[in-house]
Amino acid sequence: MQNDYIHLILADDDEDDRLFFTDAFSELKMNTRVNTFNDGVELMNYLNKEDALMPNVLFLDLNMPKKTGIECLIEIKANTKMSGIAIVIYSTSASEEDIEKTFVLGANIYIKKPGDFKKLKKVLSEVVSINWQYHTNSLNKDNFLLRL
Repeated sequence: MQNDYIHLILADDDEDDRLFFTDAFSELKMNTRVNTFNDGVELMNYLNKEDALMPNVLFLDLNMPKKTGIECLIEIKANTKMSGIAIVIYSTSASEEDIEKTFVLGANIYIKKPGDFKKLKKVLSEVVSINWQYHTNSLNKDNFLLRL
C-alpha cells in the first residue's frame, strides 16, 4: 500500500458524521490516513487535481448538496485515473432503489450508517480489513450490502 498506511476519504455533508468517522478511526488504532470533504464538488475537485493522492477506499454519502454521491460515483467510474479506488456507499438510506442503482453503477459495498459509535467502529474496521482485490474482482449482490 502507498506509504504503509491505508488512505481513506469520506465525502459527507453532515459534520457530525464526519467527526464520528474520524473519531472511530483514531480509536481503532489502524494505520490509516483519513481525509474528509463536505460535498461532492469538493471531493471531485480534489480527486481531479493532477497531484491528488488517490484513496485506497472512498466512503461516499449519497445525499449531498451541490453534487450527489451518485453523480460522484458516475464521474469516478468514468475516469481511468480513479479506476483503482474501492468505493463504499455510506448512507442513511436503506432503499432498495439506492442499493440497486449504486451496485449497477459500480460501487463496491453499501453500508447503511450505523446508529451508534460501537457499531460504526465495527463496520469501519470490517471494511478496511477487506481483501479488496478479491472483493472488486467478484462483485455480486450478496456481498455488496454490508450488514451488521
